[in-house]
Parts: sequence; structure tokens; C-alpha cells
Amino acid sequence: MKDTDIKTLLYAHFLCIFSVILSVLIPSFFMEDFSILDTHLTWLCFCSLFVTSINLVLYLVPKPNASSKRSSLSHKVTRFLKCCVYFFVSCFFFHVIFVLYGAPLIELVLETFLFAVILSTFTTVPCLCLLGPNLKAWLRVFSKNGVTSIWENSLQITTISSFVGAWLGAFPIPLDWERPWQVWPISCTLGATFGYVAGLVISPLWIYWNRKQLTYKNN
Repeated sequence: MKDTDIKTLLYAHFLCIFSVILSVLIPSFFMEDFSILDTHLTWLCFCSLFVTSINLVLYLVPKPNASSKRSSLSHKVTRFLKCCVYFFVSCFFFHVIFVLYGAPLIELVLETFLFAVILSTFTTVPCLCLLGPNLKAWLRVFSKNGVTSIWENSLQITTISSFVGAWLGAFPIPLDWERPWQVWPISCTLGATFGYVAGLVISPLWIYWNRKQLTYKNN
């Protein structure tokens, strides 16, 4: 494993973190009274848009050595449509899971769905960009000893940390602190965001620390 690969991964993750920061800074220049808490749903939309855009640039634009078949317009269109279907299925799946775990079924539907969208942005979008709409590849990466590169290793860490952050964010909701960020699903979305950012920071450092022990099938 080359140190340059880890540096490239670190730079890519820095851009992803920067996209989250931009989702807070840029709208504030154009919208009055914009804030993460007061205009939370608007911020979720911006955050999803910025993070998705950066992931598309990082994973899809510089992909080399594409075969003529894979680089054809029809293949790209088909792949894009499949990715869109996977993303919306992921959003719907997470929405159902949230309802099963206690989210309001009728009330706050938009809030719950946008929580599903932001969690899909942090988890499903990187999987689609790196692995494509290939469930077998997803199962391989998230199985034991299934990764074949540091990118897939970091994908494991950031995805799991996003889920853990969202799960931990639900704990303050039933407490009677009467804080504005305890309103559904603000604490969960903030937890998922912090988990995603933490995963982006931790994964390159963890890979660098364990680089001598890590081996990949394609190396």
C-alpha cells in the first residue's frame, strides 16, 4: 500500500467534509435567517445536494480505463437511471425503517423522508459512485474480509459511522430538555452528519495506522 494512495484518500475526504461546510455557508449568503436549526429542512436539501455533487466529481469523473462498451452513452444513461432507482429505493427503505422504529406515520412525513434522503446521501450515494448499482459488490464490501482497496475500506467505515451517528442522535429526543434541536428529526440528522464527518476523518487515519497489516486481494 502506497502512502500516496492514502494521501489521495485523505484529500478526497477533505473535499467531502468541505461540501458539508459549504452546505451551511453558501445558502447563508443568499437566504435571510438561514440556519441549520431554524431552516433545517432547507439545509438538509442543500447538504444532500453538495455532498452528492462532490461524490460524483470524486468517484465518477476521473475513472480511467473504461472499456468502449462501458464508456458508451447508452451504458452511461442506463447506469445513471439504475443509480437513481437505487437511491430512491434506499430513501423509501430508510423511511419505512424510521416509521417502524417510532417515527410519526402521518405527521412530519416530509421531515422523516428528508432524514431518509440525507442518510442515503451519506451511505448509498458513495456506494453507488464507487461500486455502481451492483448489490453483489455491496455485499462483498460489507462482508468480512471483502474489501479490495483502501477506498472500499473507507467506504465501510464512513457508512457504519453514519448509521451509528444517526442511531445515537435519536437518544436525546425523548428527554425533557426542551431544546430546539430535540425536535424530530434534527438530532438524528445532526448525528448522521457528525458520524459521516467523523468517518471521513477516522478512516484515512485508521488505514494509515494499520497499513502494514492491511492486505487486499488485488494487491
